[in-house]
Amino acid sequence: MKKTSKVWLAISGILLVVLGVVCICNPAETLFASAWIIGLFTLISGFGTLAFTLNTQRFLPNSGTRMLSALLQIFMGFFFLFHNMIVTISLPVVFAIWVMVEGIILAINSFDYKKVGFKYWYCLLILGIAAAVLGCFGLRNLDVAGKTLSTLIGIGVILMGCTRIIALAGINKFERKIDGIKEEIKGFINDIKE
Repeated sequence: MKKTSKVWLAISGILLVVLGVVCICNPAETLFASAWIIGLFTLISGFGTLAFTLNTQRFLPNSGTRMLSALLQIFMGFFFLFHNMIVTISLPVVFAIWVMVEGIILAINSFDYKKVGFKYWYCLLILGIAAAVLGCFGLRNLDVAGKTLSTLIGIGVILMGCTRIIALAGINKFERKIDGIKEEIKGFINDIKE
């Protein structure tokens, strides 16, 4: 994978963690003043996920779900940027749905990491399930005060950021494994030539 794709994946993970912390620390502001910032972070994260997907689709199967996730993030980012008042009103619902969908997609994609031998694939599965559950909880309890809902959504977004950072570690391990196979093949070819 290209180094720039890894950088985008790391940046999107870090931005999601920062966004989650902002949601937890400033619940009232999160629902109104942060719509533009959230849109920007979501847009950057979407482009990071898109770059990651395009550069790993030949290595990892089922890249369609990652592409769907990237396009959803990009769409939500533009929507947040250009419809601030609507987003402010519907922010708890939109984020709950997003965290739930991202969690489901992550849980499904964790099995791809298992197939390539990533030792901590189950962490991605657990975090994906946890994010999906938090998203469902947020949808079921819309009457909960904004602070509680912002906290739940913030935790879910932090989980999504952590999963991207864990995924980066998995990609690095996968690349080392591929490099080892290449070296074995070169050694085998050299032995045949001799």
